[in-house]
Amino acid sequence: MLNFYKLIEILVSLQSLVISTMLPVYIPLPFVDESNNSFEMPITWQIPTIILLTLIFHKKVVFRAFSIYIILGLFIAPVFYQGGSIGYLLTPNFGYLLGLYPLIKIIDNLNTRNKINVGNFLKNGIIAICAMHVTGIFYNLLQVIFYSQFNIFLYNLGKYSVGKIGYHFLTLFPLLILIKPIKSLKHSK
Repeated sequence: MLNFYKLIEILVSLQSLVISTMLPVYIPLPFVDESNNSFEMPITWQIPTIILLTLIFHKKVVFRAFSIYIILGLFIAPVFYQGGSIGYLLTPNFGYLLGLYPLIKIIDNLNTRNKINVGNFLKNGIIAICAMHVTGIFYNLLQVIFYSQFNIFLYNLGKYSVGKIGYHFLTLFPLLILIKPIKSLKHSK
């Protein structure tokens, strides 16, 4: 049974997920003299937000919020990065959304062992992002086998995994600033 505080945590997590999905990642480039001096990365803040929420809250809270987010995106509103609806199940993107479940589980290991430091965070973060991508690749492979469209597997692998995994690793570094405050917040409870 959910108590009032768990419900608030779930709603805060859900709201953070929806907002972070809609925010693109930009890197300012001060050495470029053109009018548009920023580089847009082909990802959003969704993965760092889920990692941050998992470090703050218990994994059950983040699992519930993320499950509500998926239901919301499939059946109610287009809150996913590239839209939504039940048809989103047929896209390779959905496999990477499912890959966020193992990501949450792996990041939560830092909470259960109570060993949040820079080294453990980076190690678990890299393993978690790799697990998310492996889940997405496996989902894509199942789609390719089911629809007998083997010619698009390498294209999807390049577009959704190889082309984005480096950026996902880069998004771990802004979270390093928050490790010390999160650690002190955990010890003050």
